[in-house]
Amino acid sequence: MKNRLEEIRKQRGITQEDLARTLEVSRQTVSSLENGRYNPSIILAFKIARYFNMSIEDIFIYEEEGK
Repeated sequence: MKNRLEEIRKQRGITQEDLARTLEVSRQTVSSLENGRYNPSIILAFKIARYFNMSIEDIFIYEEEGK
């Protein structure tokens, strides 16, 4: 799954550390999300979307395999 997390975070001038603290996860988790090494739980995806006042679909892009 692709995402726009890094782009959105940087546009708003938020550090990985600040985002991690707000979401109650480690900075490494934020980094892994941004680099596509980790897909968030549905709860974490909702927290991220709420924090940025966006929909989950605006941040996380699901692409079906084979497309």
